[in-house]
Amino acid sequence: MRLINIGFGNMISCARLITIVSPESAPIKRIVQDAKDSGRLIDATYGRRTRAVIVMDSDHVILSAIQPETIGARLSGNAVPTDEEEEI
Repeated sequence: MRLINIGFGNMISCARLITIVSPESAPIKRIVQDAKDSGRLIDATYGRRTRAVIVMDSDHVILSAIQPETIGARLSGNAVPTDEEEEI
């Protein structure tokens, strides 16, 4: 099982990941609100601005303060600045 860091020491399983999207569009905002209403939302932003919405195969929705591009780079194994969380 491979885990990737989604910010602030939080990890998710790569095998369970469906998509990583930006939170700005209305359909994504509806997905987040529906998950919140049904108790499937996990907020891993530590009070910071949500920059990525991660949808898992279990129908859980995870909010992250890390850019989707950064999470994607971590997923593909490309080098990413380690102190990016300090910039947020």
